[in-house]
Amino acid sequence: MRTAITICLVPEAREGPFVFHDGLADGCARAAKHGFDGVEIFPPAAAAISVVDLKKLLRRHELQVAAFGTGAGWLRERLTLTSPHKATRQKAVRFIQEMLELGGKFGAAVIIGSMQGRVEPEVERAVALDWLHDGLASLADIAAQHSVTLLYEPLNRYETNLFNRLADTAQWLQTRELVGVKILADMFHMNIEEANSALAIHSAKSLIGHVHFADSNRRAMGFGHTKFKTLVSALHKIGYDGYLSAEIFPWPDSSAAAKQTMTALRQVL
Repeated sequence: MRTAITICLVPEAREGPFVFHDGLADGCARAAKHGFDGVEIFPPAAAAISVVDLKKLLRRHELQVAAFGTGAGWLRERLTLTSPHKATRQKAVRFIQEMLELGGKFGAAVIIGSMQGRVEPEVERAVALDWLHDGLASLADIAAQHSVTLLYEPLNRYETNLFNRLADTAQWLQTRELVGVKILADMFHMNIEEANSALAIHSAKSLIGHVHFADSNRRAMGFGHTKFKTLVSALHKIGYDGYLSAEIFPWPDSSAAAKQTMTALRQVL
């Protein structure tokens, strides 16, 4: 397994669960200083990233891009794949498509978290799930064209009412034959929703394509009560070899959060 840490480039998400907030140059330098293999980047849009400049930073610091997050599409424009408005759904697909094209230039996965949306009161659940399927299916085709992993993240019940648990997500993806979509297992969301997070990991098995390494309080692993050694052991048992990425609050500050994350990672890797 490899290690990664988050860099947020969206001012509106300054209070969000991301470790570094002071630009790509600062974030990459600090990620390398703490010994991480890669960075997970949360940009305002694909066009905000200079491919040339980012590749220079990655070479300089011997890093990879683990993933690009798409949440700014929801945060800034309220774009979702399950919006009751067709034009909004189409715009959401275009936003994520551009991120997939960017991801292809770095061999980086692309995450659909908040942009999945939710079942709105005026929409039947079956209809919303059809919209979600259609969006993911078209994006999975685009991801394949760019050799990119498309990640779907089950969120906790306070953020979505679509899918909250790994087993339910895996079953739905398999039933709908969305073979080009992998699951992002976020240990913070799992702490809220799963009765047994280790068993949940076994339930999803090879569908898990990325992991957010966060404690029960969304701080650095070791600053809460998650038994992370048990979870990483479960990941080993299913043969997971992707990233453990710290999508966490920079508490008590970004340097301390990065240091504690690496301390925890070194206990299990």
